[in-house]
Amino acid sequence: MKERLTYYALLALIYPLALLPLRALYVLADILFVLIYHVVRYRRKLVDRNLTASFPDMTGADRRATARRFYRNFADYVVETIKLLYISDREVERRFVFEGVDVIERHIAAGRSVVVYFSHCFNWEWAPSVTLHVANGADCSFGQIYRPLRNRAFDRLMLRVRGRFGSVSIPKATALRELIMKRRQGVCTVTGFMSDQKPSHGDPTVPLMFLNRPTAFISGTETLARKLGMAVVYWDLAHTARGHYRIVVRPIADNAADLPEHEVTRTYARMLQTTITRDPADWLWTHNRWKNPVTLPLE
Repeated sequence: MKERLTYYALLALIYPLALLPLRALYVLADILFVLIYHVVRYRRKLVDRNLTASFPDMTGADRRATARRFYRNFADYVVETIKLLYISDREVERRFVFEGVDVIERHIAAGRSVVVYFSHCFNWEWAPSVTLHVANGADCSFGQIYRPLRNRAFDRLMLRVRGRFGSVSIPKATALRELIMKRRQGVCTVTGFMSDQKPSHGDPTVPLMFLNRPTAFISGTETLARKLGMAVVYWDLAHTARGHYRIVVRPIADNAADLPEHEVTRTYARMLQTTITRDPADWLWTHNRWKNPVTLPLE
């Protein structure tokens, strides 16, 4: 009962904001930027440390400018995510464009399920709108893997937001079991994996050089794709203007099992680094990605 009351209280607080047009929400985002950057100074030392280590050739002035743009993007991310509670499909299609969806359509037509490697680049919460772009999407089940939040009321709210376009959020702990079940039922799946953050305790990993540092990458995504013989693609997200984004679907493998072990993960890491380097302000630098030291294997 307490969880339900908290959920409806959150909804009552946030939903009126979602009714506002984005131009009004961006005014709120400008205020939020001042609060988190200048007043609260939310994780500013961590962001500066991450940027310094990842881009050692970046000047101090450029690093500070990048950090400021990152926090502005972060504030926009908050209001844009709220807006998902009340926004038309037409407006999302106009603001969040996909290129290369024919790659996914080809796999669906062949009855082959797809693993989508994705990342915490702004605004990743709008990416499930891919269902509006894939012509034969009705022939497939779309979903994304997620880690349930500790606050159940807020978790319920985020599940509502992420299910806005008909995709299903699959808990990480049950991902393999659910995808195997779909396969046995003859259901094609397109499933997004956010594999760019610090692995959880016990996650299988592969150490790679990434953004100038030895980095542990989650390898379970590749293991799952190899085990189920799934196709693999990467969603290259670009922030083209305020409130406007473009994803280019880039193929990695028609069948993950055909590539050498860890090659899918290595390819994802290279593609992600290219995306981040193109515009560093678009990636989530407030996450403590390199909290635990990693040692690369000897060549």
